[in-house]
Amino acid sequence: MSETQNQNTEKAPLQLPEGTVPIIPVRNVVLFPGVIIPLSIGRDRSIAAAQQALKAEQPVGLLLQKDPGIDNPMPSDLHPVGTTATILRYVTGPDGTHHIVVQGEERFRVKEFKEGYPFLVAEIEPITSTEAEESQRPEVEARMVRLKELIGELLELMPQAPSELVNAVQQITDPATLADMIAAFIDIEAEEKQKLLETLDVAERLDKLLDHVAHRLEVLKLSKELSERTKKTMDERQREYLLREQLKTIQRELGEEEEGADIEELRQAIEEAGMPEEVKEHALKELKRLERMHESQAEYGMLRTYLEWLIELPWSKETEEKLDIKAARRILDEDHHDLEKVKRRILEYLAVRKLNPQGKGPILCFVGPPGVGKTSLGQSIAKATGRKFVRVALGGVHDEAEIRGHRRTYIGAMPGKIIQAIRKAGARNCVMMLDEIDKLGMGAFHGDPAAALLEVLDPEQNASFVDNYLGVPFDLSKVMFICTANVLDTIPRPLLDRMELIEIPGYTETDKLHIARRYLVRRQLEACGLKPEQVEITAEAIRTIIRHYTREAGVRNLEREIGAVFRWAAVQIAEGKADHIRIDADDIQKILGPPRYENEVAMRTSVPGVATGLAWTPVGGDILFIEATKTPGNGKLILTGHLGDVMKESAQAALTLVKARSDRMGIDPKVFSECDVHVHVPAGATPKDGPSAGVAIFVALVSLFTDKPVRPDVAMTGEISLRGLVLPVGGIKEKVLAALQAGIETVMLPARNKKEWEDIPEEAREKLRFVWLENVDQAIVEAIGPEVLKP
Repeated sequence: MSETQNQNTEKAPLQLPEGTVPIIPVRNVVLFPGVIIPLSIGRDRSIAAAQQALKAEQPVGLLLQKDPGIDNPMPSDLHPVGTTATILRYVTGPDGTHHIVVQGEERFRVKEFKEGYPFLVAEIEPITSTEAEESQRPEVEARMVRLKELIGELLELMPQAPSELVNAVQQITDPATLADMIAAFIDIEAEEKQKLLETLDVAERLDKLLDHVAHRLEVLKLSKELSERTKKTMDERQREYLLREQLKTIQRELGEEEEGADIEELRQAIEEAGMPEEVKEHALKELKRLERMHESQAEYGMLRTYLEWLIELPWSKETEEKLDIKAARRILDEDHHDLEKVKRRILEYLAVRKLNPQGKGPILCFVGPPGVGKTSLGQSIAKATGRKFVRVALGGVHDEAEIRGHRRTYIGAMPGKIIQAIRKAGARNCVMMLDEIDKLGMGAFHGDPAAALLEVLDPEQNASFVDNYLGVPFDLSKVMFICTANVLDTIPRPLLDRMELIEIPGYTETDKLHIARRYLVRRQLEACGLKPEQVEITAEAIRTIIRHYTREAGVRNLEREIGAVFRWAAVQIAEGKADHIRIDADDIQKILGPPRYENEVAMRTSVPGVATGLAWTPVGGDILFIEATKTPGNGKLILTGHLGDVMKESAQAALTLVKARSDRMGIDPKVFSECDVHVHVPAGATPKDGPSAGVAIFVALVSLFTDKPVRPDVAMTGEISLRGLVLPVGGIKEKVLAALQAGIETVMLPARNKKEWEDIPEEAREKLRFVWLENVDQAIVEAIGPEVLKP
């Protein structure tokens, strides 16, 4: 940089009128008397004014712009009060920039601006004050003392403030000088400084400064406090970082670097797992414990496994739910034949879910014999809603810990089946099927798993389900629980109360044929690696399998037999004996062997003392033959066939009823004391119990003592009383289907079961003749004939 104090000496300075000075407008800078400051000037008029003052050796006036954004300010854009200044130095840089160093002299007020000059020129009026006299006032002196104290504190908080400035301020005795000095360096807005410049009363100026300094002091104190707090935090982080780096170095030397990396991976996984805040804090606390352990410690592996379980659970992951009722109806119809009542209830559930997403839906429980499609219904529901499907098998579970999990203190501890299934699904809004809930056991020492399920299946409680292994609550309220069962007798009442029961009856022969042709044939063809054009099976062949090779409520064995037929065909094709095989009814016996089931009703009931009853079993309905015979004796009743207590009592009641009505039926009363009566129910290895065989036992005994056979096409069920009334029984749908499959034509049912007429499949209602019994006399007339009863 070059330096000069005489710029453009070739030009003479202009002659300005007396009492006028060149004016330099300044932005955001206020000069106070006695203060020296540097200024950069760039506008042509400001440069010309500075050069004029320098050449004419006269002061220059500095006025603050009202709006710093104006590049060419007019007189109206400037404040009327400013400070005259002497230019101590003028410097021009090599890049053309101009800098001046000025010292403030005294305040002035503009009287008017003069025109006709290349720069602003103003006639000014110096502002005189009586500050020296004011210094004698005690209130002014008190303000000076307080101001010096605050300035001392302020300068201590400003690390960049030179120590000379502190001493200089303390040595000033003139209040006006002190006020101007402090106003010059205090960090406040230019407009505020201008107000201080225009404040002529020293006491008032000191008061304003005290307010500004006190405010600034509070700001600096707060800033320092925040800075120290931040520095402390940064120091702690820096310390932690250094310690971690040292730990990594030590681990690297010990060959344990991978372990440290694993800890960081776990920490990152915990942050990204979406855990609730409470669970996240617990996980990080356990991670710190893991960091302090060596991997050779026994607890290290257990704790790491525990953290991995926490990380892998879907705390916030949900699959997008599709609640399209039409699509759901189509999927259910595609996957399942008939079951209209069940499908309607599922669609109702989905419709309510769509209209009230936050509502707590019921826990559905499908009840029915094996093989009717309970589990596949759950899969169809998951498919219709777009949710993940998981199945939890509860058959044989006898330990409460299998539901609620083991505590982590045990070796080999794991979460319960519920949490395991949630992890497997990968979404907390999955469809979870609790299969075979009626097969839950109860060990002598391991608690009751059914009781553990009470919380799981209660919508009011499962939002905070705590697995013993996890030790933290997990929200199960988004899970759609579906249970399946064959029977309800073994399910505890409190658990049963939490579920909505949907009964799924067995299938008729026509239903089975339809299901086989629509689903089972295709599935077994794929399982055997066959194509439809290679193997064809006729409807009559399937019907033959249904009638003579299976006897079940569902279609599981039917599918198994169809698979056996296709495997036989696969052997023929694989050996090259045929390219296309058509399987008809005549081929079934050659493939599957002799028929396993025959219509033995007519054969068995062709002699007196045999009646056909209807029974309910966990796998559906079945026909039951009641055989009675008499032998010489002394009136004993012998019961065989693995009968339960209730069925034995039914036989005793039936014999008593026959004795009581012997006169009406023409039976000699002596016969009861001269012979023993033996009642036998075949399939002696199968346990049988219940009161529903009462009517059949009574009819068999009447047939025995009257020596008249029972009609072979009649089957019956119902409990009897000693007054001869026929009482209602359960399992009507299953029993009717069993009668239909066995070739029965007439079914006798208790009249009080007539309310279940709508539940009986339509095909059975069309093919069977129903007789509704009020008393045993009607049963005798229908099964044996009216001639038995005397008028």
